Amino acid sequence: MLFYNSGNTIIPIKYCKGKMLQRIEDIPIPLHPLHSSYRYSAKLQSHLQGRRLLYDSLPFSEELLHEHYINGYVHYQQGIKKEKKIFTCNRCGNEDQSLFATFDCSRCFKPCTYCRNCVMMGRVSQCTTLVTWSGPIQVFKYTHPLVWNGSLSEGQQKASEIVQVSIKSADQLLVWAVCGSGKTELLFEGINDALSNGKYICIATPRTDVVLELAPRLQEVFQSVKMSALYGGSEYSKELQPLTIATTHQLLRFYKAFDVIIIDEVDAFPFSYDPVLQRAVHSAKKDQSSTIYLTATPDLKWQQRVKKKEVSSIIIPARYHGYPLPVPRFAWCGNWKKSLHKQRIPPPLQKWIQQKLTSQKQSFLFVPSIELLHILQPLLKKFHSEIEIVHSEDKERKIKVEKFRSGVIPIIATTTILERGVTVPNTDVAVLGAENAVFTESSLVQIAGRVGRSSSYPTGEIVFFHYGQTNAMVRAQRQIKSMNKLANEGGLLK
Repeated sequence: MLFYNSGNTIIPIKYCKGKMLQRIEDIPIPLHPLHSSYRYSAKLQSHLQGRRLLYDSLPFSEELLHEHYINGYVHYQQGIKKEKKIFTCNRCGNEDQSLFATFDCSRCFKPCTYCRNCVMMGRVSQCTTLVTWSGPIQVFKYTHPLVWNGSLSEGQQKASEIVQVSIKSADQLLVWAVCGSGKTELLFEGINDALSNGKYICIATPRTDVVLELAPRLQEVFQSVKMSALYGGSEYSKELQPLTIATTHQLLRFYKAFDVIIIDEVDAFPFSYDPVLQRAVHSAKKDQSSTIYLTATPDLKWQQRVKKKEVSSIIIPARYHGYPLPVPRFAWCGNWKKSLHKQRIPPPLQKWIQQKLTSQKQSFLFVPSIELLHILQPLLKKFHSEIEIVHSEDKERKIKVEKFRSGVIPIIATTTILERGVTVPNTDVAVLGAENAVFTESSLVQIAGRVGRSSSYPTGEIVFFHYGQTNAMVRAQRQIKSMNKLANEGGLLK
């Protein structure tokens, strides 16, 4: 379907009364008043609400869409905007000119520019049109849907109350809570209040593994609530649900959808480095909405915002069970890369592996890259046939993580892909090559946070094997000690 630009409106060509086709440039969103007497389509409302979709992808007739357009229930918007030779994608917000490409278009019969940044969601070009719903939204309301018999620690309870206030007042809040402090549980009452008041909620996280762990936990305590879990390769929900758990990339699919957005691990890659994903958060939430940011390791930018009081914040320095955070131990292991390439594991790491297998203590072993994992794999198998490696390109990643959780795998060697979101009650952790640049302060603190998370096993060992200490290693150790000190001064440690 082609569209005609007529002054302040954009309408399908077949309704243009024979007017000549013009190039679509700088088309504003039409601002028709709603005709309240019009009987709009509930199916179209359900399909479009909270979305910004390609016109050609909609399973509705042109006549139905145009009726809703002229009655103010549907808006059209140009896919790619060009202003002063600068292209902008109206779907994902991309402004990086290197991520646009031009092709000879069979639709408009001219050179046409499209966005490569979000092409996996269907190609958006200058002559394609985005459609949004501008009518009333579907209403829902639950009566205290939370079913949970647990209790909160003193720090969690205080944070929970502040989260509830932020949601009610449509405010922003940063929750700086150490690894294992129980960030998910402190959200329960805030989510409960929002759902009880008919608010749409999204919990977004940079990692698929976190979505897979969060979704069943939330469904267990909000059993009556309709929920969707979205990540790369998941089944795509065609309707906006009251509660959505999604990777941050999936936020590109939404437009003014949520009353509450909770960003888990706001410091994590790729969200912290990608302005498109950050813009997606603002695009996915309603004009009047609340945003809750969660992190155990805020980067320098967030720490400065907290110090300058540019954002409301609360710090939880203690874990929910009241035991201190395990402090990393540094262990020099020589030129470990050279050893691996000679098909040898450095002696200090050999000793650590043997100790873990003898004591039957499940453990994570983090390494800097996939390449090194593959070199390490046959060497680890000599110690125990069930030791496995896992990384982002591993097709059996989910299966292996579940086998590790169930205790089948004694040691799992991995990249930073498992530094967040995977909780196994009784584990120790080692990092091989902790001096590598991939292991930032934030990453090392998160890795250390895999240890001692369970109240049944609140202690454990974290070792940084290295060929030379780095500032990131020192800062990570210092941050953990600082949080323990803060928790101790506040009387939060046992």
